[in-house]
Amino acid sequence: MELELKKACLDAYETGGELTLTQEETAETIVPDYCPDIARIIATDGTVYIHSRELRDGRAEVAGTVRITVLYTPESEGGIRTLEFAIPFTAETDSRSLPECTVLTADTKIEFLETRMLNPRKVFTHCKLVTRLTGYRKAPLQFSVDVEAEPALQVEKRQEQQHAILLTRISEKDFTFTDEMNLSPGREGAAELLTSQVTGAVTETKVVGNKLIFKGVFSVSLLYRTADGTCDTAVGELPFSQIMEVEGAPEGASPSVQLQLTGTDLQIDGEDPEGRQIAVTLYLHAAALLREEQELTMLCDLYSTAYDLAYEASPLTLTGLFENMTRRQTVREVLEIGVVAERILSLQVSCGTVSVSREGECTVLRTGAAVRALYLDEGGVPLVAERSVDVSCQLDLPPECQVRARAVCTDEVQGSLGDRGIEVRFPVDFQVEAVNRIKRVCVSAARVNTDAPRDLSGTPSLVLRCLGREETAWDLAKSCNTTIAAILAANRLETESDIPPEKLLLIPRKRA
Repeated sequence: MELELKKACLDAYETGGELTLTQEETAETIVPDYCPDIARIIATDGTVYIHSRELRDGRAEVAGTVRITVLYTPESEGGIRTLEFAIPFTAETDSRSLPECTVLTADTKIEFLETRMLNPRKVFTHCKLVTRLTGYRKAPLQFSVDVEAEPALQVEKRQEQQHAILLTRISEKDFTFTDEMNLSPGREGAAELLTSQVTGAVTETKVVGNKLIFKGVFSVSLLYRTADGTCDTAVGELPFSQIMEVEGAPEGASPSVQLQLTGTDLQIDGEDPEGRQIAVTLYLHAAALLREEQELTMLCDLYSTAYDLAYEASPLTLTGLFENMTRRQTVREVLEIGVVAERILSLQVSCGTVSVSREGECTVLRTGAAVRALYLDEGGVPLVAERSVDVSCQLDLPPECQVRARAVCTDEVQGSLGDRGIEVRFPVDFQVEAVNRIKRVCVSAARVNTDAPRDLSGTPSLVLRCLGREETAWDLAKSCNTTIAAILAANRLETESDIPPEKLLLIPRKRA
């Protein structure tokens, strides 16, 4: 006789695969006619823009461009000039790498970037990219909650309460952000923008009805040339707020938002004759992952004191812990330059990929922070000092946690000239996602053999037994063909927690 099980089904997503792709791109670029000849390359900057993400039959493809800016000193001229161009790239996986996935997130970083001069009118650029892909697929969570059985079958059931965190919705949105950045008082106006860096951080999220409101700050760093030919820098913070449709979002959902630049346009405001206003236009892609905490009731064991009962069990993997956190490490280093510096023009920090390891009781995160200082020597010649700094962070997390992390430097880099060189101070934020998955077993089907009642005629009606090591009251009752209620009544106890672990218990056998 098949027992009728009460089942539940919850809509959810799960991670279908995580991949890291590494590729190298090269390009030869001719200096345009309107640009002067190159005398010496000073430095190369690069910004990654991801334009598309596609999933087809488990195959992922990400396409974008790396916007390159080469700073150089021109022949027969002073100061700094720029050469700008784009290198397109495509990162793709093998067939069926992300089976059944319907949503793809991607993050591409520049691991190595170098430009060298082939001749005064041509340069060669070498770029190494690292792309991290995560695919998500729909995975409804199905499990048995309870069982319906007639009293005559004398079925005992064990239900377990389990805390779970479900990824219930993924929403995406492309949006454009525009604002004005004003140069701080005391700085000269800009005649030409040389380089720019933009980083974004989401600082607040809230679900209201079918809307997700997220707020944050864009940090913009500029290197520009003034009207008299000197170079200066500016740093500004631009707050933003966006609304995203999340129809069907559960009440109390916890969202996390990932931002990806798809383009930037920074120009000196033509209506400002002093060049003190910068028009900022940013193009972005936002992916919001909404998670919901739930208390689940699962049917995990069955037996009958009157008949033989057999059941099938299915494994369930649940997310028991999901934590988003940011841990800041402050770095102070000295860049030795070997010459007398007159002035610092700009300071930049870019963080590489983050490695995760387990050391003792701690989870340790490590990244390399590439620090670069553009400065003028005492003769006014622009030079660059670079150094890679190892930055680490320790987290107190359970050893079974899966950890994903990225490192960013969103605040302004501070620097000063000293006797040993250029002293720099900057924060590195480790943005961490910690997930702990637990495995449980749930009854999926059950059958009682009503044609063969249990023969208990030869068994004693009462036995004495202690609770075994790591044995529960349920285990004891099941092995002795009785019930927890009968054991408690026979020993004048109220709850399972009152059962003494090393004391003889009266175990009454339950008969049909």
